[in-house]
Amino acid sequence: MNPKTLGQLWVALQFTTLLALAVLCFLQAQPSLPSVWSWVFWLASAVLGSWTLWVNRPGNFNIRPEPHPDGRLVQEGPYRWVRHPMYDAVLLLAAGAAAWLANALGVVLWLALLAIFIAKAQLEEQWLLKHYPQYADYRGQTWRLIPWIY
Repeated sequence: MNPKTLGQLWVALQFTTLLALAVLCFLQAQPSLPSVWSWVFWLASAVLGSWTLWVNRPGNFNIRPEPHPDGRLVQEGPYRWVRHPMYDAVLLLAAGAAAWLANALGVVLWLALLAIFIAKAQLEEQWLLKHYPQYADYRGQTWRLIPWIY
């Protein structure tokens, strides 16, 4: 499959999985209040997502895995530790939804989203290596998604 089409597929799967989590929360979890863990994950997501957007301003990135043609390689802020902090922010958001659901389906959807982001990040990094000569060094100094783990 051509990389551009594959990138669009990963984005479609990402949003489909997030939509499934949101619908399940609306249908199954709404009568109960979210757990403390849900709020912790959502707060962490909001902080990390806001920090990432502050450092990597809109117009410098895409939701698709291909780099913005006029973009610059950001290596400060949360990008000092992980190469895909916005993926982490979305994973934290989804973890809050899965915690609110508190069932196996929520966990399965969160794991599916994690797998989608891992595949999307691998594709994105192929493009970033071609687009930014310094990306290889940056990649060697940072974690992909989780500091000190992956």
